[in-house]
Amino acid sequence: MSPPCHTSALLLVFMALAVLGAEQSEERSCDVIGDESSESQMERALLKKLEPLSHMRFNVTVEKGKTENYIYHFRVCREVSSTSHDFGGLVQTDRQTGKTTVIGRINETQVFNGSDWIMLIYKGGDSYGRHCSGEKRRAVIMISCKRGVTASSFSIISEEREKEQECFYLFEMDSSVACPAENSHLSVGSILLITFVSLIAVYIIGGFLYQRLVVGAKGMEQIPHFAFWQDLGNLVADGCDFVCRSKPRNAPAAYRGVGDDQLGEESEERDDHLLPM
Repeated sequence: MSPPCHTSALLLVFMALAVLGAEQSEERSCDVIGDESSESQMERALLKKLEPLSHMRFNVTVEKGKTENYIYHFRVCREVSSTSHDFGGLVQTDRQTGKTTVIGRINETQVFNGSDWIMLIYKGGDSYGRHCSGEKRRAVIMISCKRGVTASSFSIISEEREKEQECFYLFEMDSSVACPAENSHLSVGSILLITFVSLIAVYIIGGFLYQRLVVGAKGMEQIPHFAFWQDLGNLVADGCDFVCRSKPRNAPAAYRGVGDDQLGEESEERDDHLLPM
């Protein structure tokens, strides 16, 4: 093989290895049960709504006497162990033996919601042994609305395995992603108030600039329609004076000093005789 062909072959091998490594390192996400064409827009929207939780890991320990001592590992639409490539979204580990059991897989996902909750279901888990007719395990995770909290309080509620079919593990957790969007509708009064304040601001600022830049007014005359507002202020003051006074308007002033009517005519009697001669 010529050197150029040898170099090209090596490049192709390296590129193939790089692509394969990238595919293996990329984490797989939830795949709704059924064909891609049959997936509803609602399910896709809910899976996208759960994306903020995908980078988080949740664990809960359960001890029931000496026979059952488990740790449950859970991730939202991601594999718990990306190295095993088993699609396990919720995995049980026996603390005594170290055995792992896949409770539900992300490639068999169902999701639906209510007003303030989202139900995430992983199906296709490892088969039961003596319980539930040996069917595959299933994990049901109830995500309830709790504002201000990204995710918390992951716990197991129960395991229903005494039936012949449709057995499941029930978990719950709190998260703000399950909360409905908050409506910030303004009332009619708020809209009118904002509109009124905006018009007043436009009137004052626009009138001030017009008076200053176009008319060339100075001082208080820069206020738009200054004469009108001045007269209006006087009229308001007069009206308040007229309405608010409780004393008749023709009553004498309240000043109690000596009036002109109390001063008599200047006495013609002089006191010159008291002066020294």
